[in-house]
Amino acid sequence: MRTLIVTEFISLDGVIDSPGGGSHPRAGWTFKDVPFVEEAYALKGSEQLEAGAMLIGRVSYDEFAPVWPTMVDDFAEYNAMPKYVVSSTLSDPEWNNTHVLRSLDEVAKLKEGDGAPIIVHGSATLAKGLAAAGLVDRYHLLVFPVLLGDGKRLFGDGDPYTHLDLVECEAYSNGIIKQVYDVTR
Repeated sequence: MRTLIVTEFISLDGVIDSPGGGSHPRAGWTFKDVPFVEEAYALKGSEQLEAGAMLIGRVSYDEFAPVWPTMVDDFAEYNAMPKYVVSSTLSDPEWNNTHVLRSLDEVAKLKEGDGAPIIVHGSATLAKGLAAAGLVDRYHLLVFPVLLGDGKRLFGDGDPYTHLDLVECEAYSNGIIKQVYDVTR
């Protein structure tokens, strides 16, 4: 069975909305408000090398597909690997090696196969749905020292009780904290 990993840039108050750009009033908060420290982002490089597939929601697909394929040096592995978009409306995705899944049941079937981990980027709605369905195995969180107040959150609003085991934790000079948790079942 494949491991499903949700990876997020997250504010201290749990917001994952628009970390690099988007519609949130503080969009781009990951690079506008916190000094860049290269080692704080090492997790993102290792995720790309270790993942066997990427899973995203429709909104994330619409944001990533026009940009990531042009960033050959930064996202070579992601651009080459199979990508799965959970969507009831997307047809004929243009991003290389992209497939559409229509339900979380299809995600569960994908997870049942053999292979490297499936990495989930962005999409609060998808991440919450995966968690509620018991499909998330691990969380990779880069917690930023900012409070955004409002926006899409990774946790809350009736999420099921979930126990997490801390696997890895590291603090960086810019205040970012890497937290890696396994979901305990």
